[in-house]
Amino acid sequence: MKKVAILGRPNVGKSSFFNRLARARDAITSDVSGTTRDIKKRIVTISENREFEVVDTGGIDDSSELFSKVAELAFKAASSADVIIYMVDGKMLPDEEDKKLFYRLQKLNKPIALLINKIDNDKEESDRFWEFSTFGAEDMFAVSVSHNRKFNPLYNWLEKHIPPKDEEPLALDEEFDPLFDEPEIDVEKEEDKEIKVAIIGRVNTGKSSLLNSLLKEERSVVSDIAGTTIDPVDESIIYNDYNITFIDTAGIRRRSKILGIEKLALGRTENMLRVANVVLLVIDATVGVTELDERVAGLIEKHHLACLIVLNKWDITDDISYEQAVENVRYKLKFLHYASLITISAKTGLRVHKILDEIVAIYKRYSMRIPTSKLNEIIKEAITRHHIPSHNGANVKIKFATQFDTKPPRIALVSNFPDFIHFSYIRYLANFLREKFDFEGVPLEIMARKRGEREDEE
Repeated sequence: MKKVAILGRPNVGKSSFFNRLARARDAITSDVSGTTRDIKKRIVTISENREFEVVDTGGIDDSSELFSKVAELAFKAASSADVIIYMVDGKMLPDEEDKKLFYRLQKLNKPIALLINKIDNDKEESDRFWEFSTFGAEDMFAVSVSHNRKFNPLYNWLEKHIPPKDEEPLALDEEFDPLFDEPEIDVEKEEDKEIKVAIIGRVNTGKSSLLNSLLKEERSVVSDIAGTTIDPVDESIIYNDYNITFIDTAGIRRRSKILGIEKLALGRTENMLRVANVVLLVIDATVGVTELDERVAGLIEKHHLACLIVLNKWDITDDISYEQAVENVRYKLKFLHYASLITISAKTGLRVHKILDEIVAIYKRYSMRIPTSKLNEIIKEAITRHHIPSHNGANVKIKFATQFDTKPPRIALVSNFPDFIHFSYIRYLANFLREKFDFEGVPLEIMARKRGEREDEE
């Protein structure tokens, strides 16, 4: 698939253009110079069957160490792209620094277009074409992203460099819709090989360093400046036949300290968690679990996600033993009792290689479906060991159990008096199932239902 990289200096409208191509408000936009700092990618289709990957880069600016790293990633993206679009601000006169950057990109010998943004009328277009002709661009387009003006000539140019994709036959999507009036006949389903992993934590715990270490390349900007990552950054790799997509989310601060575009970042993090399967909760091992870590972890419980707790910076932790660190985590994050835990150093690479295996193993458990006959056998054994308490003389029975969903595993207990099954007994059954099946890293939901009652009728 062809790659199209969008480059330019800060605040010329690259992220707005990216959002228009992606047909979604994906990249965060604002009037703050340097809002985009990492690389964002999306698959885009034009002219029905021409598909390409568009890459949004951070503004090229050497004014600080942070933005120097942003510029480095932008040029790396241009080097790996097939087509380059260099965007300038049409409200400003041509800038010598822009010319130097454009000439540098021309030396890559790839199709390159000069895109003059913020052109609102024909007179501005005529004036700016003349002024920006000094760049020597063979292909030059004047547009207004905010007003969706004059994009067809640009799309026609892109079509020359984006080949049509091969048509594939449509596949029928046969979803099984379970009812709770009888035990299901177990149906073999093709294993899902798509894993979405969110990397979450408070600011400056090393999330971006971890992403770079997992990908074995500098994909996300790393800096000692808290809050460097604003847009969620995503990147996919193939590992053991699984397509793992990592989402490096913005670090979360105390609400009183969330200012400006970071409010957008917090909302975007919540949206990403809604589509994630597995979460890497990154905690600074030199600090331990803070009150804010507990709040961040609460988002994982809220969205019923599988979890691996990652204690980062273990290489510089000398005053605490492994046992003490684990005890601290387990005590303060009781509601994530099911989560797996690993100590690493994203900076040195200590045990980072084990994370990919953990992700695959946890996802398999997250997607696990227990055969109905086996499930009922285990539930019957649990009831035999510890009978269901009666309620005001009523004899409470569980007639059968059925797993009606995965990601996470959800189990319905069909009972004559579901409201009389105490939550402590459901917790007992959950613990009993965890003893019999491997659910490490995975939340397990068990609910009591009447015969014929569906889960969505609550």
